[in-house]
Amino acid sequence: MALCVAVSVAAACGDSDSSDASSSSAATTTAAADTTDTTAVEPTTPAAAPPSSGVSGSAGIPAITQNSTDLKKEPIIGVGGANPPAGLVISDLVTGEGRTAVASDTVNVQYTGALYSNGKVFDGTWQRGGEPTSFSLAEVVPGFTQGITGMKIGSRREIVIPPALGYGDQPQGEIPGGSTLVFVVDLVGIS
Repeated sequence: MALCVAVSVAAACGDSDSSDASSSSAATTTAAADTTDTTAVEPTTPAAAPPSSGVSGSAGIPAITQNSTDLKKEPIIGVGGANPPAGLVISDLVTGEGRTAVASDTVNVQYTGALYSNGKVFDGTWQRGGEPTSFSLAEVVPGFTQGITGMKIGSRREIVIPPALGYGDQPQGEIPGGSTLVFVVDLVGIS
C-alpha cells in the first residue's frame, strides 16, 4: 500500500479546499522527564480552530512505546484511548533545527501510519525498507498537510488525524471507513 494515505487525497476526501488550512502554533507541555511541544487542533469543519495541548501518551495521543526519539529506528505506536479526538492533534517528539515546512512544499519523510483503535500499522516507509519518500503537501489528506506544516527538518512528530481530515467514511485498503489515523513522521528534507 505504498503511500496510499499520503497521495490519494482527491478521490478519498472530495474536498479540494481542505488542504489550504494550516496548523496553529504549538504550546509547550512537560510530561515526566520529557519536554514535548504539542498542538491539538479541534476543527468545527475541516478548517482548523484554536489549539489546545496534549502530551504523547495522554488523552487523545497514543503512546509511542519504543523508539520515540531515535530517528534511526522505527517508532512503535501504541493503541489509542476509548474516545479518539475530534480534531487534529500533533506532538513533537524531536524538534529539529532545519528549515520549516510550509503547506506548498514537497517534503522528504520517513513515516509509520497506524490505526488509532488498535495500533495496527497500515503503511510506512520503515515497512518498505526504511528509505524516505517524497510528496507534495498539496496532494495529501488535509490532516497530513496540517500535521507536517510547521515541522523543521530533523524533527519527529506524532500526528493524530480524525476521519474528517483523513478519509472520512471511505475505506482505503486496510483502513476501515471512519478511522482515526496515527502517524509518526520524521522530516528528512524539503524541496
